[in-house]
Amino acid sequence: MLTIIIIVLAILLGWFIASYNGFIRLTQRAREAWADIDVQLKRRHDLIPNLVNTVKGYASHEAGVFDQVSTARSAAINATNTGLAARAAAEGELSAALGRLFAVAEAYPDLKANQNFLELQRELEDTENKIQAARRFYNTNVRDLSIKLSTFPSNLIASLFHFKGMDYFQLGDSPEDKAAREPVEVKF
Repeated sequence: MLTIIIIVLAILLGWFIASYNGFIRLTQRAREAWADIDVQLKRRHDLIPNLVNTVKGYASHEAGVFDQVSTARSAAINATNTGLAARAAAEGELSAALGRLFAVAEAYPDLKANQNFLELQRELEDTENKIQAARRFYNTNVRDLSIKLSTFPSNLIASLFHFKGMDYFQLGDSPEDKAAREPVEVKF
């Protein structure tokens, strides 16, 4: 009888430890995934001034578009320490502003042939693809954490140790967010 009680307690302790470590693992994976998004967004923010300066050389009278891109970039950089929803909204506005910049650039054939512009365009397209992949990876990890937080019996461990879910990285319903859902067109 004592042996059975010891075996049951050992199984429960093993499950308890495995569940706790599972929450730690999922939380760390989601944080790592967010850090990947952050790195790609920083890379994007760093590319934009070079892109704007290259386009300015050909389309200097399009100052309104350049101001919109600069303002959206500043807002996205400043949203770094805000909540996830505010950050997603700021990045959405930046994507919309970049779309307008590329629309302006399309009107200048010399610009479209400029090697510096083509390289910046390629780098931005690559960065946009990496951001998209990082967002999917982050949201997958948040989903896995949410499932574990919600299912029995692991939800008992979650409530006991105050594990919390994380927000998905998604765009809202504002017109800027709806525009940002459209991919930034970087092909000419």
